[in-house]
Amino acid sequence: MMQNLPSPASPLKIGTRGSPLALAQAYETRSRLMAAFDLEEAAFEIVVITTSGDRIQDRPLKEVGGKGLFTKEIEEDMLSGKIDIAVHSMKDMPVEQPEGLLLDTYLPREDVRDAFVSPSVARLADLRQGAVVGTSSLRRRAQLLNFRPDLQVVEFRGNVQTRLKKLADGVAEATFLAMAGLVRLGRMDVVQSPVEVDEMLPAVAQGAIGIERRVDDMRVAEMLEALHDVKTGQRLAAERAFLAALDGSCETPIGGLAVLEGGNIYLRGEILRPDGSECLTDEGRAPIEDGAELGRAVAGRLRDRAPDGFFDWM
Repeated sequence: MMQNLPSPASPLKIGTRGSPLALAQAYETRSRLMAAFDLEEAAFEIVVITTSGDRIQDRPLKEVGGKGLFTKEIEEDMLSGKIDIAVHSMKDMPVEQPEGLLLDTYLPREDVRDAFVSPSVARLADLRQGAVVGTSSLRRRAQLLNFRPDLQVVEFRGNVQTRLKKLADGVAEATFLAMAGLVRLGRMDVVQSPVEVDEMLPAVAQGAIGIERRVDDMRVAEMLEALHDVKTGQRLAAERAFLAALDGSCETPIGGLAVLEGGNIYLRGEILRPDGSECLTDEGRAPIEDGAELGRAVAGRLRDRAPDGFFDWM
């Protein structure tokens, strides 16, 4: 039995952003820790931290700093000891962590697909010519324009609730949200249809929750071992290596998905021009233990195939 477990007198402090989805992920982490160590809810404290990304809602992420805008303040509070762990949506995480922090615990992965959300249209293919679609994701924007160059894509920043309100207000005729987030929020009622991965390859690590900790906090490291989902970790090792070998920021339209096939791992990845005018894909298989090497290899082949000028927008 572990010594020095959290208690109401000395709770484990869980850092998170304040959106309903971020809180749902923090509550799931707390529930899993409670079950794993037979602890009461009062042995944990949820600490809500407002990040730069939460404060800046009127500009695309690529213009103001990318993915790190959603982690900077949280990681500063962890390094200073104000919180013990941080719970993140892995698709929003940079591929490198600050010195002194480690991201090596993943909860079981949810549905990786995107959800097509519209008050009036059943499927992406059914959108009228020239329809307005809202998204803040460079990946989704590029994929949409590659599939349907006639569509008008407008910026759609904000949390799930904010985006649904913009849709209801008629700012756009449709939008896309991660199926995993809607499952965790209990909002499957808004999904017109899931978008299959062969139609829209998801963001790297979509559907996965990661837990970040201090490198030297061995008590927390031991506790998190009880939560770590090995299969999710194996898949993300390949996907995040693929992302790191290309570009780990929000400035690059990249899709990637790894799946386990017995003792092997299969990875499919794609890179696009932001205007959707060109999309390059590659794939490969390798033993599971070579997943990270596979990710780098697929990324390398895509780079080699990209024509001159393809990465000028980076």
